[in-house]
Amino acid sequence: MGISVGIDLGTSNSVVAVLDADGPRVLRDAEGRNLQPSVVGFGSGGPPLVGHVAKEQMSVAPDATVASAKRLIGRRFNDPETQRLRGQVGWTVFGGEAGDARIRVRGDAYTAQEIAAHVLVHMVRIAEQATNDTVDSAVITVPAYFNDQQRQATRDAAEIANLQCLRIINEPTAASMAYGYGKQQNQRIVVYDLGGGTFDVSVLHMGDDLIEVIATAGDTFLGGDDFDHAIAEHIRNAYESDGVGTIPRDHETNVKLKAAAESLKRGLATEQQVSLRMPNLAIDAEGNPLDVDTVLSRTLARNVCMPLIQRSFVVCDNALSQAGLSAAQVDGIVLVGGMTRFPIIKEAVAQYFGEDPIDDINPDEVVAVGAAIQAAQLTRISSDPSTVLLDVTPQTLGVRTVGDFIEAIIPRNTPIPTTESKIFHTIRDNQTEVRIAVYQGDSKDAKANHLLGEFVLDGLPEGPRGHAKVKVAFNIDADGLVHVIATASGTGSTKEMRVEASSNLSRGEVESLRFEGVRSSVSDQIDAKNADRPKAPVIAAPAVDDDLVFDDDDLLLEDDDVTE
Repeated sequence: MGISVGIDLGTSNSVVAVLDADGPRVLRDAEGRNLQPSVVGFGSGGPPLVGHVAKEQMSVAPDATVASAKRLIGRRFNDPETQRLRGQVGWTVFGGEAGDARIRVRGDAYTAQEIAAHVLVHMVRIAEQATNDTVDSAVITVPAYFNDQQRQATRDAAEIANLQCLRIINEPTAASMAYGYGKQQNQRIVVYDLGGGTFDVSVLHMGDDLIEVIATAGDTFLGGDDFDHAIAEHIRNAYESDGVGTIPRDHETNVKLKAAAESLKRGLATEQQVSLRMPNLAIDAEGNPLDVDTVLSRTLARNVCMPLIQRSFVVCDNALSQAGLSAAQVDGIVLVGGMTRFPIIKEAVAQYFGEDPIDDINPDEVVAVGAAIQAAQLTRISSDPSTVLLDVTPQTLGVRTVGDFIEAIIPRNTPIPTTESKIFHTIRDNQTEVRIAVYQGDSKDAKANHLLGEFVLDGLPEGPRGHAKVKVAFNIDADGLVHVIATASGTGSTKEMRVEASSNLSRGEVESLRFEGVRSSVSDQIDAKNADRPKAPVIAAPAVDDDLVFDDDDLLLEDDDVTE
């Protein structure tokens, strides 16, 4: 049997780590690099390029080089975030048959899971070369605010890559495991995680061999890519304000401009002011090429990026409010993600919390290290006591009501395991059956949330409007699995559904996309066990009245409008 690793599958960069006899360590490639760009390049005539070589291809073939695909994983094509990304990339984003967001590169179609799978394979190869051992399994991290669909899509990516996914854990939780490894402490900490494409903030309590998530909040479309875009737009606007020339808005030019913005941002990590010349980036009125010279100071960068920084603090306000704490009551702030290396981020975070963030851990590596610690504990490789993780629901769970509203059953940041229920009653005379539609998300509008599943409860007693009552109970176990039970009063008729995470891909599609290669014996054993496990009931959804009224708020469950 091979080893188990931790993989931080990032939007911009990915990292792999392992826990061995010498403790946790990040694994580096042959050139000694710890960060691997989450970039996949096509069109070379051979297998896809991944990592640094793929990123080098981006400036010459942006239409064949896919970056930031994590922003699409588990998303639907009509999501606002998907539509926003479409205008920032050279490859095509289109809608799949299931309404999911897919990628087209020079005529060939891919799923975001396939792109992520190529990155996972690349990370496994680096780990195997660095350890001279076979990698059988991994703990993979995701943003804390990822919904079930995005989490399952990440699992699908691992399956396509022929990699056994031991567990999906939240990035802030992994970071706290790395921060607390080998320490005896009792603290309330905040993990401020600003990566390449997503932002999370989690409030956690750390005790002896215990990590308890108190509250979490996030923005799945705020990250380093957005800071680069803001700086790039500043360069464009500042140059064009002189009226000498214009910077074209074709994708090839946009890629070069964004690369320049990233270079300036990195330069400001060590310098107060940086300058850069971009040859032939602009054109004059006659179409002649012009060089673009730009200067960026930390003060100017702070002004340009402040709207984005303020967006992160709105999320911090939300998480602290949910935790019932003020910024002054936090014992420590752990920075995670490459963007937190940007000095203006550190300064702003210190000002917001009133104290300097903890700076003795590497923000690029801490998530992968925590995942590696968890992987070792799950496979019993580590002799250290296993850390108990007590998590919360990242988003609200509820049912659809009349007017396409959501009635919350389990609010977000509820500690799990938990059981909650509410009573509903019918709105039509002689109504004998009802459809229960289960959603995840924090919006009151059902269309802005994610449908997790639905089922029909029949056997309601006939009678006048409001006579029949239905109790809808939600149970979430320690593993985050959701069970929904609906019970009709009077008759005792009951229907139950286990809400299993699903992505836009069917099991058959995942199997068809699986990369060629020999599966590990561990994976085969798990598949054999899963084959014998009872499956969640698949309940037909006929056209039935599903009008219910919630006793307290008098909200009606609306007639079904889900496309079958």
